[in-house]
Amino acid sequence: MFIDRAVIEVRSGKGGDGAIAFLREKYRPNGGPAGGNGGRGGSVIFRATSHINTLFNFRHSKAFIADDGEKGGIKNQFGKYAEDLIVEVPIGTVVFQEEDHQFIGDLNEEGKTLVVAKGGRGGRGNSCFKTPTNRAPKVAENGEPGERKRLILELKLLADVGLVGFPSVGKSTLLSVVSAAKPEIADYPFTTIVPNLGVVNTKDNRSFVMADLPGLIEGAHEGKGLGLQFLRHIERCRVIIHILDMGESGRDPYQDYQIINNELKSYGFGLEKRPVILVASKMDEEGATERLAKLEKQIKKPIIGISALTEQGIEELIFQAADLLEKTPTFPLYDMDSEQLDNKLYVLEDEKEFSIQRIDAHNFRILGDKIIKFYKMTNISTDDGMMVLMKRLRALRVDDELERMGAEDGDTVYLDDFAFDYYR
Repeated sequence: MFIDRAVIEVRSGKGGDGAIAFLREKYRPNGGPAGGNGGRGGSVIFRATSHINTLFNFRHSKAFIADDGEKGGIKNQFGKYAEDLIVEVPIGTVVFQEEDHQFIGDLNEEGKTLVVAKGGRGGRGNSCFKTPTNRAPKVAENGEPGERKRLILELKLLADVGLVGFPSVGKSTLLSVVSAAKPEIADYPFTTIVPNLGVVNTKDNRSFVMADLPGLIEGAHEGKGLGLQFLRHIERCRVIIHILDMGESGRDPYQDYQIINNELKSYGFGLEKRPVILVASKMDEEGATERLAKLEKQIKKPIIGISALTEQGIEELIFQAADLLEKTPTFPLYDMDSEQLDNKLYVLEDEKEFSIQRIDAHNFRILGDKIIKFYKMTNISTDDGMMVLMKRLRALRVDDELERMGAEDGDTVYLDDFAFDYYR
């Protein structure tokens, strides 16, 4: 089954907690702190492979979870790093965040990898907190939390040439004639319900990949018919072959030409800027020559007449497509491609580390990714660890903000799953 879109969840591993330990050995009464650091959590990594060509495996596998790092040990033993979780995806898979549809990456080459959820670093053991004034610290860090994301995977086929047109204009027939592909062919609309790929070889030893896409209809860019579902597969095509029916179907080729052009333009991704080869199919049928002559006067562009039955114009079409491909560059899918990423300008922003939400008259909640992350990485099971957290809150002037908001002695303040009483 051809599946070209999937929504999944990925979770990277949490870093291992740092240890609080002290070295106690015979003849070494002042051994000092000996808590080791935790190991890094596993990352979730996508890798493009040619061994699969559909997202079918993601239809039932909805969550991919990497292992947590190992905790630090005594005698300064570091925790073991967790192995990264490698998830294989078809070449041509594009990854977005579900929440805001932000583009994350394009896996368009064999073996290309993309880290979609980075594993948390291990927490530091109490050995790292030893200072000249605090030679026996009872403070350690918890491991950094892993990332949790919901992602949209979209498969956009890697084809050089895309065949577009209304249903039953002869796209699948053309692909079957010029390549070894065996698409389903029948005389009813929407025979092609999944994209088909074929490798086309010219007589002068050039080759390219051609994609036969399901037929478009008016409103395809809005989801009508099968258009919206499969228009994404033409985004990578460098050359478009627009097929118009010259047979006795009763359709108006000029009107079809205008409708398909409008659908390509409305869909976006600069499809209307791609080089287009106009093809008139079914030239072996009665009256086709007259209909083609009329269409050429209306469009005022060159049109190649072909017949899959007699192979009229097939060789000319293939050579013209190969010539166009040689001088047509690759069209980037997104502005965030590598060249722009290499020259990305980073601007330092004055971002406030926390905010406070008033839940009701006597309850407040501290919000902010940075302060919550700091809390989760602070081991508050010891008095020293609790003091580290409280000192951080005071340094951020959380007390001043609570007082400004009218907090009274005894009010409850929440920080993630931790609660404490406020006193001035």
